[in-house]
Parts: sequence; structure tokens; C-alpha cells
Amino acid sequence: MMARENRFGRVAVLMGGHSAEREISLRSGSQVLAGLQERGIDAHALDLDTDTLSRLQQHEFDRVFLILHGRGGEDGQIQGTLNSLGVPYTGSGVLGSALCMDKHRSKLVWRGLGLPTPAWMILEESVQCAQACEIFGLPLIIKPCLEGSSIGVSKVAGAETSLAAWDAARAYGPVMAERCIDGDEYTVTIVGTEVLPAIRLATPRVFYDYEAKYFSDTTEYHCPSGLNAEEERNLSTLCSRAFNALDAKGWGRIDLMRDRAGQFWLIELNTAPGMTDHSLVPMAARAAGMSFSDLVLRILEDTLEPAHE
Repeated sequence: MMARENRFGRVAVLMGGHSAEREISLRSGSQVLAGLQERGIDAHALDLDTDTLSRLQQHEFDRVFLILHGRGGEDGQIQGTLNSLGVPYTGSGVLGSALCMDKHRSKLVWRGLGLPTPAWMILEESVQCAQACEIFGLPLIIKPCLEGSSIGVSKVAGAETSLAAWDAARAYGPVMAERCIDGDEYTVTIVGTEVLPAIRLATPRVFYDYEAKYFSDTTEYHCPSGLNAEEERNLSTLCSRAFNALDAKGWGRIDLMRDRAGQFWLIELNTAPGMTDHSLVPMAARAAGMSFSDLVLRILEDTLEPAHE
């Protein structure tokens, strides 16, 4: 039997919650829990509910591995609560979480720093869909500003379908239209200050949507990604700059598109990415020589550092 890891104390793996990504969070959380327990850590599943705060207030746990996805978990809300309770937790703090969750504001920061991200506009009314189609051309991406896992995202092939796409996205709050980049999709994981090998994605679906991310067996993952050494270095530098620009901390995953001319475009930054058996972060970790238990232990070790601001 493996000796217990005493330096972390009692660890809560905080999962579930009430966002549209609850199901994926529960799957991620169960994997993280098993990985931590494999390393002898006194880890326990904790589904976010009305009893959670009282248990944390009573100091039932010494630290939290946050694997909540979506609103309430990646937007700074739970981070602010844990700050006020003085409980260390994994990942980004309040500012980084809030910025990364809001695709509109994260793109404002990137654009302000001269980092490449596709042109976009906020669609406050349905009549603006036609304007977006005219400005950006077709196909066009329409998506919620405040969701993850491609929930509510549509790739619009014709102006006549843009209104339905706007309606689908509006169910999740503010909506944005984004110029569609014709090219390959990549994702890059950062753990601490280390940029892990890039993964190139390919799917027979219209795009890398919720089904392709978590359930489809037809999605292809290429790691090595096919980039040469210089391209991989340049991509790593871009992702480090993008990560730091949004005040992200601990770990995260950046999604990008590469156009036919070879230019990379920043799409979004996930501060608590999926950790299921279909997820990209564990794949990148394996390519870097890290087992899943190595990965979750390394992420948890960040909670031994000084507290989040």
C-alpha cells in the first residue's frame, strides 16, 4: 500500500456544480480523484452544492483541487469565495478566471497587446447577424461569450441560418460573432511555466464541437502535431504570452486556429480544462512524459505556493 502524502493534508476535489458543463465536470473530477488517490493523497470528492461552503468554513479540507467547468467554477466566483475562506486552490485566481471565462474581454486584452485573435463583434440583437455575415463573410462562428466546451457554438454556413445560431447562443447569455479561420485547430497546455507539446485536432464533424470533444471516437489527435521545431517554439512563446496576459495561473489550455498561410490565431483560454478520458490536457502530458497521476500532483503542488491575490 502506498504511503500517504502528508504535505497536502485533506484535499477536496471540487466538481459538478450547476453550469451547463456539470456532466463533464463530474467525469473530470472522478479521474482527478483517482489520480490523486493513486499518489497516496487524502483526496475526497466534493460536489458543489449548498452544503459545500459550510464544510469549507469548518476547515474540513486543507486545500481544493478545482475541476469545476463553466460558470460558477471558472469565472472567478468560487475563487473569490475560497480566497475569503483562506483555502488554497488550484488554477487561476479571481481576475484570471473572470477574464478567461469572458471570451469578449479576453480578446480585448489580447488585441490590446497586439496578440493575434480573429476579428469579432457582440451581437446584442438578432438583426446584427446579417451585419456580421457581411463584415466577416461566411462561414461565420456565432457563440456565447460566457460558456465553454463549445456549448451553444455554431458554424454558420449561410446567412439564413444565422438567426437560429444566435437564438441557440443567446440561451447562455451574451452572444458574439467571430471571423471563421480556415485551417487546422490546435490546442496547447501550460502547467506551471512549462508549455507542453501542441496537439493538432481533426474531426469529420462540422467543427470540434461538444460531441467531438467528449464522446466521438472519430476525432483524431495528432501529437506530435506536425509542426517543425521552430514553429513549435514560436507557438509556445505565443501561448505563454497569451496565458500571462490574462493573469492565468497554475495550469490551463489555449485553443488556437492556424490559417492556410501558417498564422496562428488565439481563440480562447480554459482555466480548468477537461480531464476526462477524451480530454486534451492528459494527452499533452503523456507526450511530455507525465502520467496522469504525475500531472494532477504537479497541478496540486501549486497550492503549496503563496496564496492567490
